[in-house]
Amino acid sequence: MQIFRCPSCDRRVYFHNLSCDCGQQLTFDPTEQVMRKDRPVCANRDEIGCNWTGEFDGLCRSCNMTEVLPDLREADNLPLWARTEGAKRWVLANVARWGWFQPSDPGDRPKFRLLSEQTFTGEEAVTMGHADGVITINVTEASDPVLAQRQDELGELYRTMIGHFRHELSHFLQLRLSADEKFLAGFRELFGDEREDYGAALQRHYQNPKPGDETHITSYATAHPHEDWAETIAHLLHLVDMLDSAASARLALPEGPREGYDAYADAGTEGLVSQAVAMSMAVNHVNRALDLPDLYPFVLTNGVRHKMAFAHAHLREGAGRG
Repeated sequence: MQIFRCPSCDRRVYFHNLSCDCGQQLTFDPTEQVMRKDRPVCANRDEIGCNWTGEFDGLCRSCNMTEVLPDLREADNLPLWARTEGAKRWVLANVARWGWFQPSDPGDRPKFRLLSEQTFTGEEAVTMGHADGVITINVTEASDPVLAQRQDELGELYRTMIGHFRHELSHFLQLRLSADEKFLAGFRELFGDEREDYGAALQRHYQNPKPGDETHITSYATAHPHEDWAETIAHLLHLVDMLDSAASARLALPEGPREGYDAYADAGTEGLVSQAVAMSMAVNHVNRALDLPDLYPFVLTNGVRHKMAFAHAHLREGAGRG
């Protein structure tokens, strides 16, 4: 993520900021990816701290994609909704750097159902996932204790709300890209045939989970080609944005990134990923001095990098193809 500038005083401001220290109220323009002043604001600004420009009957581009809200009669769901929308805005702003869901993008947009396990009438089960362009996210996991508990129960190295959005949005991006026969042929060669029975594949995975291997970034990626794609793309998005954020903060190693580097403009997947891995290892070393978890606790094999290169090329050019 970039670090932005106040349109009034040129101070540094950050993606989530509603105002600058100079007192200027800020509105994020997702098309130009800059902070503005004197622009219409999202109707959800006061309620959940959304700082994006209002475009659709008062709602911003991100909030307009939300079809279903958590039950706000349950008071604890308001802050969980706010944190969840913040993660969604971050991820949508990331992929917008490649043209996805920008005004110039002629393709379909995802819709989001943001549900909570806690409702006014009692507890409900929520299953996160993607189906036919609709993404369901469990806002209950926007609670840090709940998220940490489930990460421990599932034995995962990484589990965050931004990670959930990157994974589920990857399914939607695959749906869009699959309209291109060239993409579909390459996808099946690398990831497998997505027409394999999904329910049966998941059942086999949960009965006998396999570890990640030379060509699968995680255990879940071994379950089905759909999940292999989503896990691979989520990690690609992690690495691109990690490196972009490091460059924006002017962090650099001998391996890079160089001054003024734009990770989203870099077409060279191998160099980009190698720089991100080197940066993550350096930050891991610093984190250990404070007894904090590793920033990125994964090993990227050549097989996984090959899949990332295929996906990276299609994601960078895919939005313009409709």
